[in-house]
This record gives sequence, C-alpha cells and structure tokens, in this order.
Amino acid sequence: MSEGRILVVEDEAKIANFIQKGLREEGYTVEVASDGEQGLRRVLAEPFDLMVLDLTLPEMDGLEVCRTVRDKGLLLPVVMLTARDGVEDKVRGLDIGADDYVTKPFEFEEFLARVRSHLRKSRQSSQTVLHIADLVLDTRSRRVERGGRLIELSLKEMSLLQFLMEHQGEVLSRLEISERVWDIHFDTTTNVIDVHINRLRKKVDYGYTPQLIHTVRGAGYMLKEE
Repeated sequence: MSEGRILVVEDEAKIANFIQKGLREEGYTVEVASDGEQGLRRVLAEPFDLMVLDLTLPEMDGLEVCRTVRDKGLLLPVVMLTARDGVEDKVRGLDIGADDYVTKPFEFEEFLARVRSHLRKSRQSSQTVLHIADLVLDTRSRRVERGGRLIELSLKEMSLLQFLMEHQGEVLSRLEISERVWDIHFDTTTNVIDVHINRLRKKVDYGYTPQLIHTVRGAGYMLKEE
C-alpha cells in the first residue's frame, strides 16, 4: 500500500470525489477542500505530502494559493489541475512554484504516475545543504549565498540551481532539465530553459570566480568548478 497525505483543492465535487476515491484506493490519505481560502488554511495548518490544486477556484484562485504556499516556505509538491491548456497558463503556474501541470480531462493512471513521481522525488531530497566552490544552497530555508553574499532567486531559478547542484559535474540536456525542473515535455521551439539559465548565470556567476555554469555545445549545461 502507498503512504502519503494528499490535499485536493477542487471546487467541482464530481472531479474532487473521483480523485479522492482513486487515490484512496491506492492507499493514500486524501482530504478535500472546495475553495482556495479553505485549501490554503488547511495546507498551512496541517502536514501534507502533496497538494493537487485546481487553477480556477472560488474565493482565491489556484495561482494565489500556490504563490502564498511558497511564500510561506512550504516545499510540498504542488500539482496544478485545470481545464486550461494554454502555454502561458502553464508557465505562470510553474514559475510561481507549481511542480507539475495536469490538464482536464486526464487519464487517472497518468495522473497517478505523476503523483507517485513527485512524492518519490520529495522523499529522496534528503540533502538540505548543497555547495560547490563558494556557492551554497540551503534547500530547507531556500537561501542561496555566494562568497558569503545573499543571492535572491525566483522559485524556478532556485529549482534549476538545485537540480544543477545535485548533478554537478554531469552534462544535463535540455530534455532532462525540462522534465525534472518544469515537468513538461521539451518543446524544441521554446528557449525558456536557455532564458532561465542566462538569468541564473547573471545572479550566481557574473562578478564571481570561478565561473560555475557551463554550456556544453550541442549537449546541454553543466555545473562544475574548473
């Protein structure tokens, strides 16, 4: 049987009941909130291992709930659920701290696989302080320093840096980065990963020695101390 406590924030009772029933059959403990404010109160007051969060909710929408959860320092995985399938909506949700994005209607088996994947990643992230050269990332406090100087990063930049630091010395392809940091299939027509890498470089590399983020032409990116 599976283990994990999941909060489903969904105002459509039929969908909420469907998700709750399916997850409970897999052994998860599942609670349901029917609006954004109720969901936010629950997740701030009680320990959950993962939150399934609808984008369009009464009282407070899913984006605001997710943003507040991250601002409060909660690191539980957030899987956003919505009928919208526009790229802009997905990017907004992921950029404010969501871990994944599932579009309705969906196959429950695929949804379940995503839930399992995020719970597994969350449990495996046991190392809390990562460092290379004079760059330090505390994954619990979400604090980044280089040379003793505090560096302010967005949530997505933080996730990207953490992934690079967890795999320092390895060449990471854009496909690997998109799947692990954005949890989306890589679109060869978008430069979103390159844009975020460049933003990250400006914050953690420019003005510092040695340079840590390297482009491997035709292959991807690597974090290493030369």
